[in-house]
Amino acid sequence: MKKILLSLCCGLLFSSFLLAQSGESCQFPQDPTLEVLERYKGFDSLVLLDSISVSVEPTGSGSFAIYQSIKVLTPKGALANRVIKYDYDPLTAFAEFRQVTIYRANGDIINLDVTQACDYAAPARAIYWGARQIMIEVGRLEPGDIIEYQIAKKGFTYALLTGSADEDSRFIPPMRGHFYDIVPFWVNDPTLRKVYKVSLPVEKELQFKFYQGECASSMFFEDGKKAYTFALENALPTPREPNMVDLFDAAPKLFMSSTPSWVDKSLWFHKVNEDYDSFAPLPEAQKKVNEIIKGKHTEMDKIAALTHWVADNIRYSGISMGEGEGFTLHNTLMNFTDRCGVCKDIAGTLVSFLRMAGFEAYPAMTMAGSRVEKIPADHFNHCVAVVKLSNGTYMPLDPTWVPFTRELWSSAEQQQNYLPGVPEGSDILETPISPPEDHYLRINATNRIDAKGTLHGQFTITAEGQTDRGVRRIFTSGWQTDWENSLERELLVVSPLAKLKKVDYGKNPKDYQAGPIRISFTYEIPGYAVAGKDELAFKPLVMTNLYAALKSYLRIDTNLETRKYGFKDACSRLVELNETIQLPKGYQLVNAPKADQLQSHAADFKGALQQEGDKIRFSNTLALKKRVYEPNDWVGFRSAVNTHKAYGDYLIVKK
Repeated sequence: MKKILLSLCCGLLFSSFLLAQSGESCQFPQDPTLEVLERYKGFDSLVLLDSISVSVEPTGSGSFAIYQSIKVLTPKGALANRVIKYDYDPLTAFAEFRQVTIYRANGDIINLDVTQACDYAAPARAIYWGARQIMIEVGRLEPGDIIEYQIAKKGFTYALLTGSADEDSRFIPPMRGHFYDIVPFWVNDPTLRKVYKVSLPVEKELQFKFYQGECASSMFFEDGKKAYTFALENALPTPREPNMVDLFDAAPKLFMSSTPSWVDKSLWFHKVNEDYDSFAPLPEAQKKVNEIIKGKHTEMDKIAALTHWVADNIRYSGISMGEGEGFTLHNTLMNFTDRCGVCKDIAGTLVSFLRMAGFEAYPAMTMAGSRVEKIPADHFNHCVAVVKLSNGTYMPLDPTWVPFTRELWSSAEQQQNYLPGVPEGSDILETPISPPEDHYLRINATNRIDAKGTLHGQFTITAEGQTDRGVRRIFTSGWQTDWENSLERELLVVSPLAKLKKVDYGKNPKDYQAGPIRISFTYEIPGYAVAGKDELAFKPLVMTNLYAALKSYLRIDTNLETRKYGFKDACSRLVELNETIQLPKGYQLVNAPKADQLQSHAADFKGALQQEGDKIRFSNTLALKKRVYEPNDWVGFRSAVNTHKAYGDYLIVKK
């Protein structure tokens, strides 16, 4: 059979490999890593070469040759590499193993039979679009063994319309003739050489940028094409920090695209959905829209009512529905009939509803979790909507992320890039920072502690925005018969001896549109304070793990003195904790009174502790101003949070 010569340059490692489809073996060269393994002590595997070569057709379809050579260093590395898996989407791509070889440390060479590789439905949860995996079992490995494999892939990585008569057309990207790729250049194991090469027709222009690092790059004319090569040598895994931003925002990556600008992508995204008639009106849906907006007189009242209905009534469950996957949104008939789907179905339903209510509305693409760069490569994983207001501005809406939430755009998505598919075209946009006071958590407690250490009192919790959603979740997603038990559990995490005597959560806490949540607790906690002879030790109740799930900032490790990378919290937030504690007669606070006030671009803090007569008055206010922070925000954030935490130390009172 015809032999294929693959020239794989790897510095000192390899000169070339001769891969024969007939299965004949090739001689593996002397392993030069034997002299440099000292550098890789502590690692389980060493990647000798990680190479991707892409040949792009005039249609934009790509043929990929994916190659890896991995040396096992430890038994743990042997276990991690005993199975090779690769994911692909059969709607738009095809992938298969072309060669898998094991070079044993003792000199044996084993060529695996790639016809025995498995091709099966990939594990899935919530989204069942028919994604697949190919897998081959390498078997038992030992330290010193080298695994070498090659995968051939054709197509692209985002599903679009199906059903074309031409089978090969499913490999052509949605913007026919255009090519883009997003290449993570970070590594999980130390890598001697990582290479990405793409060859395009000479008439195609390609813009690219290598972010968060440096690589060797070149462009040469080869065989009538332009060949771009990007290479990185002696790469080590990117160090991880707790709560750091996504690796796409911190580690080396390569973005490339033949699309001139995001405006071009926006115009295309608008046209592909209008041509598909994704938002055509439907009589049954129009009747529901009229019902929803009845009695609503302002544009914001109508927009809010429609957004909340869609968010609360379209279930998130993605199944393959034929035409209309990927960039093309399913039509109104399918969405309104099925009342389920993924983000694009939920957003598409809202666009249809808004249009039937007389608004100008369009879908938008966004990336939940990381930044979208200037290079117009399709770094998106989520679909939302925009509506044009009477003042001419577009407002983003995300019904997928706001079920039973008082917001219309989830502030868990603030500082997030999005691209509207509007008729005039749009550049990439970013959602603004939501003020901390839009997501307040307020706990006001009035307590009395007796000489035995029993705490008697009441606290009221109020919340808004994303914090309201967290407090209210037990009412909107739990059984009503379990409401009181769920509330009692908040006290039981403070002390297993806590007794909930009374709770008042208003008439209907499920009605989140009526106003911010407000719940009052009346309780008794025996043994709350540690009692000694004429002495008590206790923490302010509001500084215990009461409603700790809402205090995501406490899960950020503020022991770190410095940070190299940005970091994330759940949302901007204002935390106001106030407590009055009446002491037994004659008891005095041993702790010195204190007052603190800190301000920075990242976070503010204000707190005070003092005794007035027989009462201790405690106040603690923390304002966290962002969701995504830069490394230089760490000093201000850390100082504010640590000072806030310090107010949770034990208080000592003596008679």
